[in-house]
Amino acid sequence: MSESNVSRRAFLVDATLAAFGGGLLAACAHSGPRATGGVRPSADRIGVQLYTVRDLMQQDFDGTLAKVAQLGYKQVEFAGYYDRTPAQVRATLDRLGLTSPSTHIGVNLLRQDAAAQIASAKTIGQAYITVPSYPYARDGGADAFKQAAAEMNRWAAMCRDAGIRLAYHNHNAEFRAVDGATTGFDILMHDADPALMDFELDLYWATFAGQDPLALFDRYPGRFAMWHVKDMVDPQGTKAMTAVGQGTIDFPKIFAQAAKSGMRYFFVEHDTAAQYPGGSLASLQTSVTNLKRMLSA
Repeated sequence: MSESNVSRRAFLVDATLAAFGGGLLAACAHSGPRATGGVRPSADRIGVQLYTVRDLMQQDFDGTLAKVAQLGYKQVEFAGYYDRTPAQVRATLDRLGLTSPSTHIGVNLLRQDAAAQIASAKTIGQAYITVPSYPYARDGGADAFKQAAAEMNRWAAMCRDAGIRLAYHNHNAEFRAVDGATTGFDILMHDADPALMDFELDLYWATFAGQDPLALFDRYPGRFAMWHVKDMVDPQGTKAMTAVGQGTIDFPKIFAQAAKSGMRYFFVEHDTAAQYPGGSLASLQTSVTNLKRMLSA
């Protein structure tokens, strides 16, 4: 996904979740408290961000999830529910033997009714609500990022009280210098309360911005509870996305530092998978095959 499409993605997350509005506050809890430290990455914990197969999800929600499970993915991160209720989503996951540790919820929906979104997440069994982007923060200076962190802290406190966590997912724009002294990412890391919220590090977008994920782990140990695992080709040129293991990002080296990062969940993602030879499911097949080989080496 190009940076110009980031706001479109946030809109899609809002639009496809809109039916989850108020009336869900009696949902039961299925998520436990936050684990301490990271976990050992393993082949039986490979997750997928379902934005990768959005072209198929909108046509056949249950069937696409079934195919994802057949490929060997165990965990899914949602970016919209395509008019399903939380109870329907949970029933499909249970039937297929899948879990959903996280969901992307757009800023607009959280502003409209954060309590309802938290209740939905608990019904589905999610441990995290993840903010996919802050479009206005990308265009502002330091104050815009400070305002974003303050707003997320308020939502994160609501999540904490409900027994789940809030997280923030980066793109590349957060790593730009703001006001000549720091970056938006550093402001978010400083102002977002680590007792309340975590970060989902998109390894592709961090690399796109010229960042070394290992250096970020060193600078902010334990802050990255989730990763997006997506690969890059032509790093000096187009920096295009590709299936995991077909590009230049050194995933074995990154996975070796999972404990330092605080990683609990990781999700394969390929924003342009519909254009991959064979389509988005073929991309996911390549990624899970390569990841299993990396993690068993």
